[in-house]
Amino acid sequence: MAFLLTSSTVAATRPHVISFGKWLPVQWMVGTNGDDQQVSIKVRALVVDGRVREYVLGPPHEVTERLFVVRRVFRVNDALPEDAAPKWQWQRGGWLMVDRLTGRISAVNLPEFDAVYSASSWHRDYVAYCGVSDDGKKTLPDDAGPDSACSMPVWQRSPVRVSFEAAGSDKQTFAIRGHIADIVNDDEEDEEASK
Repeated sequence: MAFLLTSSTVAATRPHVISFGKWLPVQWMVGTNGDDQQVSIKVRALVVDGRVREYVLGPPHEVTERLFVVRRVFRVNDALPEDAAPKWQWQRGGWLMVDRLTGRISAVNLPEFDAVYSASSWHRDYVAYCGVSDDGKKTLPDDAGPDSACSMPVWQRSPVRVSFEAAGSDKQTFAIRGHIADIVNDDEEDEEASK
């Protein structure tokens, strides 16, 4: 009986080995309105305990000593019903959170995030990106991507703030207080700069 209890305790505390495979160049199809272009991107495998669990692109962002986030990529079959063979294409996905202690991988839910047009900028456990509204017309200042109407957000450490500049409009700055973002007007910014 003591042997069984000891072996189950050892199994429960087994450390997980998380690593990345080597970079592989792949073709990513950009465009959705018939103006498709192929762009070369580099992807690599996310390996947990010796098994490939996902494919990712870009560097991981360390959130804590235990957690990190990384951008997901996956292959999708683009074949039409009348096509004889599968037609695999790489697509960018959302963000994954990886727990080093448990080996668990979970999707990060980012409202209004668009896998094609939203590029993300992380600071601590905050993410900034320009999202796309449901009608696909309005870009919301929460992130910026290469095809986005927003430029990449600029983070400030103390006090924690993030600034966005949308194409053809003024800069918007948001003060982060806890998990709430308040817009900062130019007068407040000038007052704090003079202090």
